[in-house]
Order: sequence, then C-alpha cells, then structure tokens
Amino acid sequence: MPEVFEIIMLLCFGSSWPFNVVKSYRARTATGKSPVFLVLVMIGYICGVISKLTAPSYKWYVMFFYILNFVMVFIDFMLYLRNRRLDKERAQQAA
Repeated sequence: MPEVFEIIMLLCFGSSWPFNVVKSYRARTATGKSPVFLVLVMIGYICGVISKLTAPSYKWYVMFFYILNFVMVFIDFMLYLRNRRLDKERAQQAA
C-alpha cells in the first residue's frame, strides 16, 4: 500500500514536468530558470532510484516513475543549457 501513495506522489510531481519542458522549449530563454533547483530535483530522483534498488522489498514499478521524472527534469536541464547559450548569443548580437 505505501507504494501506491508513493506512485501518486510521483505522478503529482511528474505531471508538471512535461508542461515545464514545453514551456522551456518555446521560451528560448533561460530567464527565470534555476539550474540549482533542477540539479537538486535530479539528485532527489536519483536518491529515490537508489532507495528502491537497496530496499528489501524492491518494487520495479515504483522505480519506473522515479526514472521517468528524472528524464523529464534532465530534458528541462538540457533545454536550460540551450536557452542560456541562446541568451548569450542574443546578448553578443545586441552588443
């Protein structure tokens, strides 16, 4: 039963990431993004995966949601890096 609530928690957190990824892709700017926040969230999901791998009652289906969320945050982080590069290019062109 605890796994059900853990999955619900992960689904609630994870449901916002696709929207955030699309917004980052369309915005084409890193303004307002926090890379520290994204890295901390990724570390949290990695720790969640590790906790599942080391748990005596390992449930692979719960770990799937940790990995899925990590992938979405990682994509958002990659978009942050792209957008930061685009911001620098725009600043150089404006100068």
